[in-house]
Amino acid sequence: MAELSEEDRLKVWRGVMRFWSAEFDELTDVEKAQLKSAVDATDTWIENNQASFNSALPDPFKTQATLAQKTLVFCAVSAARVSIPFLRKMFGEVD
Repeated sequence: MAELSEEDRLKVWRGVMRFWSAEFDELTDVEKAQLKSAVDATDTWIENNQASFNSALPDPFKTQATLAQKTLVFCAVSAARVSIPFLRKMFGEVD
């Protein structure tokens, strides 16, 4: 999968801002421009580290899973690191 287009990066940025506004009571000192830069840097990091992530996956998953499936596993684990309730919002029941 290629890096996101600028339009899609803006969608991610707006989505994160909306999520933070709706889900978190605390305010942060993160400014909109800083968050946008973080979205851009994250997308670039993912692009630059795909091979490393793929190498870390066990066989036969590494060779049999599609790029989309591998990315979904990455997203699920990342979401769980936020919190299990957040993972449930993405995937439904996970217990």
